[in-house]
Amino acid sequence: MGTDVKPMDAQDWGLLVFLSILWGATFFWAGVAVQELPPLSVVLIRVGGAAIVLLPLLFWAGHSLPRGFAGWVPFLGMGLFNNVLPFGFIFAGQTQIGVGLSAIINSMTPLFTVLVMAGFSEERLTRFRLIGVLLGVAGVVVLNGGGAALQGGQLLGVALCMAGASSYGFAALWARRKLAGVPPLKSATCQLICSTAILLPVVALVDRPWSLTVPSDGVLWALVALALLGTALAYLVFFRILTRAGPSNVMLVTLLIPVTAILLGWAILHEAVTPRDLLGAGVIGFGLLFIDGRIPARLHRAVTGTGRAKTRN
Repeated sequence: MGTDVKPMDAQDWGLLVFLSILWGATFFWAGVAVQELPPLSVVLIRVGGAAIVLLPLLFWAGHSLPRGFAGWVPFLGMGLFNNVLPFGFIFAGQTQIGVGLSAIINSMTPLFTVLVMAGFSEERLTRFRLIGVLLGVAGVVVLNGGGAALQGGQLLGVALCMAGASSYGFAALWARRKLAGVPPLKSATCQLICSTAILLPVVALVDRPWSLTVPSDGVLWALVALALLGTALAYLVFFRILTRAGPSNVMLVTLLIPVTAILLGWAILHEAVTPRDLLGAGVIGFGLLFIDGRIPARLHRAVTGTGRAKTRN
């Protein structure tokens, strides 16, 4: 991956901060919802609601749905790896750990993506990416207090959230191999439709939603926000930034999401924020800057005195 990064203007930064608020808030809304509803049911409502919102936009944009089962297979895989598994793992993890910690662990997604891509020979694991991965691991060690700070259910929660983050890495691999050239809006809508189709029978069998107690008004509003704002609107903003500023810049959102989630968890759910949480998040964020090339580029410019890095990381 080259180290050149496209500069962002004020509108790009505004969109990036807005997206970080939307996705950071999803951890808060999910944390509220799983207090009264099973995680898989929350995931179903999230993806199903977002699919309903995006489907008319898909047709308005002039796109069509795939034809035949073979046409849907790429979106089935994407729905599984990018929605069903990560949302399910992370929401289940949030029944054991707080909003802020789950968001910090989720910020490791680019680290897992690097490992998956290298493992399947899609991208080379360069020295700077390896440093980034090792920093990410160190960040998790800090969060766990070397294994002594978290116990029992909390360790399970951390493991589940890490499984969710790793699933996003496989989603990136699947997208590269199966969805290259597919319009972003079509990819988002069709994978959400497939995610809904996958989850409907599972939720019916496991959660038996007709037997659940009607959730409180606060949970209902959290579910609406999760589907409409944290998923449908967030997808549209994400693809807008991707088009304007490129993939390296849009990845910066992973550094900002934990900040939003931690603040919401602290202010509304009264979750404690410890120095260890902040240090762990900082170490992970530092690792991400190595992975996307920003730190190597700055080092190169400092050493060579050039205004623009030309080396490979």
